[in-house]
Amino acid sequence: MNLDLEGCRVLITGGSKGIGLACARGFLAEGAQVAITSRSEANLSNARTSLGQVLTVAADLADAAAARGMIDRVEAELGAIDILVTSAGAARRTAPDDLNPGAWRAAMDAKYFTYINAIDPVVKLMAARGRGVIVSIIGNGGKVASPIHLPGGAANAALMLATVGLANAYAARGVRILAINPGLTRTTRVSEGMQAEAARLGISEAEALQRSIDRIPLGRLAEPEEIAAMTVFAASPRASYLTGAIITMDGAGSPIVV
Repeated sequence: MNLDLEGCRVLITGGSKGIGLACARGFLAEGAQVAITSRSEANLSNARTSLGQVLTVAADLADAAAARGMIDRVEAELGAIDILVTSAGAARRTAPDDLNPGAWRAAMDAKYFTYINAIDPVVKLMAARGRGVIVSIIGNGGKVASPIHLPGGAANAALMLATVGLANAYAARGVRILAINPGLTRTTRVSEGMQAEAARLGISEAEALQRSIDRIPLGRLAEPEEIAAMTVFAASPRASYLTGAIITMDGAGSPIVV
């Protein structure tokens, strides 16, 4: 299917690895111009080798000024951003007994504000132009609480509310805003989660992973490319009436309506 993305300018935060990197590949395959950002210059260098012609900008998006500087540079070098995909940032998995107020605050800085610091300036730029799409890769932990992911899940829940609220506020100004909630996906973040779960249950990491897979009706983890495929479609003109939506991709592991 031709998704009509030829020449579109796409910024992907957290685009140097995992789902963000898979999204970059997906947009490039559709003929889009792509910029990716990460805190790590080394990860960006590896991504450039993998992807080819992309603009890379190193920035810590937990810092609002750094995020704005990154956006200004992307627009100066690539042009006006047509599509923003936010995939940067993840809260540390922590057992409940090991939590403290600092851990809850750190989760908001690591996940919520790394997204908001990019979304806030970009949505205003898009609204001023009368067009644009924002897709946030959030996570199903914001809908279904996990004992080892409570602060991160709280950040995810806050991002979901921000997504639907901003979608409602900016739809009349030509901006579509939506989110995708992956379940367990084959990325380096899975290992961290399995380590925390294994420690909580007193089992091996391999057993913790297998137990998690056993709870997924499809019987396997998602692949980053599968999440990316939905992201690219959702951002495209083919999904022009899709906004204010939270799309769950967890292999039917959470059979809930809301």
